[in-house]
Amino acid sequence: MGGLGKVGAVLRGATGAGASLALLLSGCGGGESGSGDTFTPAPAPTAPSRFFVDPAQEALSAAEVQQIVAQAVGEAQARSKPAIISVVDRVGNVLAVFRMNGAPSRMVTSRRTATGRISSPGIDAQGLDVEATMGAIAKAITAAYLSSSGNAFSTRTASMIVQQHFPPAPNTPGLESGPLFGVQFSQLPCSDLNTRFVSGNAGSAAFIGPKRSPLGLAADPGGLPLYKNGVVVGGIGVMADGDYGYDPDVSDFDADDEEYIALAGMQGFAPAESIRGDRITADGTTLRFADADVSRLAPLQTSFAAINNVRGTLIPVRGYFDGNAIVAGTAYGTERSGIRRATAAEFALADAYVLTDGSGAARYPLRAGTDGAAVGQALSLAEVRAVLEEAFTVMTRARAQIRRPLDSRAQVTISLVDTFGEVLGQVRSPDAPVFGIDVSLQKARTAGFLSNPVAAQQLLGNPDTGIAPFVQRMRDFLQDPNALTGAKAFSDRATGNVARPYFPDGELGRAPGPLSRPIDDFSPFATGLQIALVASNLVQHAGFVQGAGSDTPQTCSAVPDTPTGRKRIANGIQIFPGAVPIYRGNRLVGAIGVSGDGIDQDDMISFLGLHNAGVKVGGIGNAPRDMRSDTILVALGSRNVRLRYVNCPFAPFLDTGDQNVCEGK
Repeated sequence: MGGLGKVGAVLRGATGAGASLALLLSGCGGGESGSGDTFTPAPAPTAPSRFFVDPAQEALSAAEVQQIVAQAVGEAQARSKPAIISVVDRVGNVLAVFRMNGAPSRMVTSRRTATGRISSPGIDAQGLDVEATMGAIAKAITAAYLSSSGNAFSTRTASMIVQQHFPPAPNTPGLESGPLFGVQFSQLPCSDLNTRFVSGNAGSAAFIGPKRSPLGLAADPGGLPLYKNGVVVGGIGVMADGDYGYDPDVSDFDADDEEYIALAGMQGFAPAESIRGDRITADGTTLRFADADVSRLAPLQTSFAAINNVRGTLIPVRGYFDGNAIVAGTAYGTERSGIRRATAAEFALADAYVLTDGSGAARYPLRAGTDGAAVGQALSLAEVRAVLEEAFTVMTRARAQIRRPLDSRAQVTISLVDTFGEVLGQVRSPDAPVFGIDVSLQKARTAGFLSNPVAAQQLLGNPDTGIAPFVQRMRDFLQDPNALTGAKAFSDRATGNVARPYFPDGELGRAPGPLSRPIDDFSPFATGLQIALVASNLVQHAGFVQGAGSDTPQTCSAVPDTPTGRKRIANGIQIFPGAVPIYRGNRLVGAIGVSGDGIDQDDMISFLGLHNAGVKVGGIGNAPRDMRSDTILVALGSRNVRLRYVNCPFAPFLDTGDQNVCEGK
């Protein structure tokens, strides 16, 4: 999803106990979509021109949020585990933050690995000591943002798909990294896309989403999605132990207090079992939703009056919640939520959704490129429209990897940028997961940034300590003294190749990729360049939340400004597949990013959508073949390893049996 899994892929390198675990976790459907007979078919679209159903406009009432909080507090009390409980709506508005008496006030981003080693503190975002409310909010946002009407994911699901091996366990050596490796550092507090809480503002603009998260997406169990009538309406997040980490071993089942507390809160607002993460596979492995069991919950406490100012109280969190009263959620799909159906003037696509400013205007209206002086001929408005609409059309035909019922259509967000990283347009399907809005833009900007002739100059010009050495590491690794000066086109899949703690990905004993940390320093909080670029933003924001100093600027990283006075990577970079640069001949003119379904589906929608747009309007297209990253061979002793460019699924479409649809393009 933004993406998960490779359709039909086989777990590579699984031997011995690792292979046994992979088989143990494997679901009946493997990594492939089946005939659809297992599940009830999705409702038919409401008009012949539609491919998708609009999610019902459901929202949590204030009374329902009170019930959710009371249920969670009751379970925490039964377990003698005072906790912080946060509830958010689908677009990330914080509806409640309740701190129980005796709950931790601080938490640390560190955790022991499955082998007992403590991940190195002080590297990237590893070992941060921050306000504990940040963890509860991040967990709630993660569960809400990763879920949809077709899939329900939790922070335990997130934990499984962001680590150095998939599935993560001490006895699964040699497996590749998780399919969403790196997604945890999206929705950043410095993002220029994600909106911010406005204290004291009760007007419609106060609820515009998607909102930012204090620490990006969470991999620490204790965050679960909330549903009403089959529609995701938010998430609950719990922090009770002061340890903000992840689960390094999925070969066992944890009795995690935070997850049990969240599970109690979710009662009455649970997703259908058929769409939970443990009904969905990636690379032939069934994902995890929760280790907690409803049968082991204490009797539910549903009265908020019985716990408010008795077991604890609502508290303000600077930048997120004023603490005065529980707030009702906003319905996704309404103008007030910040995401709505596009008008016919905005897109000639009946199913298109866009981000809105709350007053009717699209936040990212289609426009031509702003970089004509730098590239010679910027992308025109007609070219921008063609790329987005052709990519959207590919999506409507594609078989989804992560959605249920089987043989559902993929749903994603598509972003397009110029070489300055300026957003030229964004479009999404009705029920695409919310996390893909920010991630698709991260992906597009990353592909455009690392393919840009000024990439090395930009990184070397970043004043943050530790950024510049990544340039020389990349050049040494590729044995190319001119790497990162625009001679090669880097897709996000290629960037992921060189941003893993083993190269090739998953092969134990190998050195790390040049944009990664070595395995002894690695954790989901210490991935290398990706986090190093925004670590100072995170530290500044953490200080702001606890009342010290100003907030981080609404632009990530300290790379030099473009001629327009902005950053090319103003919401951070992303290091898993789903984006390609756009070329006019051999000149970079922009990039397209896709997020919301399987990583191969995301790759295909971006690559094939751009190709089809080029055929339609002429003049633009994918990078010339001799410039693509898959022409780069990395010498590993007597062996050469080729970087990847894109990987498209076999037989990916619902309307044809076509195979190898990206080959030769």
